[in-house]
Amino acid sequence: MDSTTISSPAAPAASSATASPVGPPPSAGNTLVKDLPAGLVVFLVALPLCLGISLASGAPLLAGLVAGIVGGVVVSWVSGSHLSVSGPAAGLTTIVLAGIQQAGSYEAFLVAVVLAGVLQVALGALKAGVIGMYFPTSVIRGMLAAIGLILILKQIPHFLGGDEDFFEDLNFFQPDGMNTFSSIGRAIGELQPGALLIGLFSLTVLLLWERPFVKRNKVLGLVPGALIVVVCSILINLALGSMRPEWQVKTTHLVKLPVISSVDDVLGSLRFPDWSVLLNGNIYLLALTIGIVASLESLLSVEAVDKLDPLKRNTPTNRELLAQGTGNIISGLLGGLPLTAVIVRSSANINAGAASRLSAFIHGILLLMAVLFLEDVLNLIPLSALAAVLLMVGYKLTKPALFVTQWKLGWAQFLPFVVTIGVILFTDLLKGVGVGLAVAAFYILKANAESAYFFHYEPDHQPGTVHLKLAEHVSFLNKAAITTTLDRFKPGTRVILDGSDSVSIDYDVLEAIENFRQSANDRGVELVLRDIPQVQVLGH
Repeated sequence: MDSTTISSPAAPAASSATASPVGPPPSAGNTLVKDLPAGLVVFLVALPLCLGISLASGAPLLAGLVAGIVGGVVVSWVSGSHLSVSGPAAGLTTIVLAGIQQAGSYEAFLVAVVLAGVLQVALGALKAGVIGMYFPTSVIRGMLAAIGLILILKQIPHFLGGDEDFFEDLNFFQPDGMNTFSSIGRAIGELQPGALLIGLFSLTVLLLWERPFVKRNKVLGLVPGALIVVVCSILINLALGSMRPEWQVKTTHLVKLPVISSVDDVLGSLRFPDWSVLLNGNIYLLALTIGIVASLESLLSVEAVDKLDPLKRNTPTNRELLAQGTGNIISGLLGGLPLTAVIVRSSANINAGAASRLSAFIHGILLLMAVLFLEDVLNLIPLSALAAVLLMVGYKLTKPALFVTQWKLGWAQFLPFVVTIGVILFTDLLKGVGVGLAVAAFYILKANAESAYFFHYEPDHQPGTVHLKLAEHVSFLNKAAITTTLDRFKPGTRVILDGSDSVSIDYDVLEAIENFRQSANDRGVELVLRDIPQVQVLGH
């Protein structure tokens, strides 16, 4: 294609791929109008999940809430991500369940959580976060689509009022012996009319709140649809108790928050690490397992969140490991579950219109307030209303248009995408990503067998100009190096990015270049593209 020139005024530039996102973050005052309702939505989604993950992990009920509070109040500010939300993760459920049994007590298990956090801090200090740059777009999109499908399938039983287990279990086989599809079948047989009525009403409200006429309204646009859903669902259920008692949603299908009347009750309910187990070698092996798995899940999640971010900001991955490690140290010391960056709550955060990390912080504060003051009200919320919120999140993650887009990109992008989805659906997240990476690597190795990879850049004869020439074949494995190089250009630099010698440039690299092109104006960089095709970036 013809050369494309983007002239831009001087602006701050990121120094590396692991530096702060492009440009200064919006101030809290400018984003509060968006972050406050988004934080409320994430809180409503996170509350039952924190409780359910505690139950599924065999941990004290308060442990999940402690992890959620730490993830919101602490990790949101230590992390460099603007939109990700951290908390207890379903991907660690089986590890926690087995770990508590292996350690001999929950107090002994907490020592492993603290040590896992120390390991993550060390990994961040050693700059191990760069591994997050090597996950191809097709696999990340497959992970998002799979989580969207799982959310839809997992929430159907709660939407119908036929399942009492409400937690973020992403695995096909559940701890209660059921699987994703058998749970739906059982729920249909045990359908509760009241729960279904509230679920349908909630879904209708959420769909209406997506319509332009609501978004344009100055008053309605400020009120999150999830808040309307929660308030109305409580009122409808109370009305059913008076008008049709047999339709009223059972207490087993309402939010179950532990009743705590004072701060002393909170302190009395907390568990603390039993440091006497430090001489037990199994504790260190358990800590290693938690630290590695939690780090991988966090890196996958923030990579996915960056792709969903409307502003296409980059999360500094080394800092993310430091943040997650800090969170796990504090959570373990306070008796909480291990935590990670979690894509379900992060997706809900983005879909609710969050603009900065303030929304995640607000969600953490609301969780803390809920523990101390709001349990009586929150325990009136029907789970079918919250299921409707998650159904909307799931649909937005796996829209049919996404599958069409991946198909049009060819087999090298489509096959890793669908394989990742299939394996995650029937096993778990990490296995699915691993198999998806293997399929993507096959295509890369096949291409590299035909043409070697290299790329270099050298100063042009014109002062202040850098000429960067891509190789004959550029794969997603080169994405980290190219992104890092582009991020290092200072304001006032003229960059010529030359693909005239390239036979093929992988979609992941083209996407990274397109993200840089869109942000060049803010960076103060003048960019010239030669023979580099532009691509449509997801979200634009």
